[in-house]
Amino acid sequence: MLQDAQTIRYYQRITDGLNEQWNRGYRFDELRLYLDGYLAALRHTNAIEPFLIHRLEEEAIRFLYDPSNFEMTQTEPDYR
Repeated sequence: MLQDAQTIRYYQRITDGLNEQWNRGYRFDELRLYLDGYLAALRHTNAIEPFLIHRLEEEAIRFLYDPSNFEMTQTEPDYR
C-alpha cells in the first residue's frame, strides 16, 4: 500500500496513462514498455527514494495485470 503523497501522485499518473494508452488501442506488451520507461525515468531523475519506486512498481504491475482495470463498461440500454 502506497502512503507517500508524491508516490501516490505518480501512481495515479501511471494508471491514468495506462488506461489512456489502452483506450488508444495499445495492448499489454506496449503498456508494460510504457510502465518500464516511466519507472526508469523516475530512477534516473531520483524523483523519489528507490524503495518507494520499488513499491510503486509493485502496485503498478498489480494494476496492469488486473483485467478488471481495462474492461469496457457497458451502459444500460435506454428503452424510451
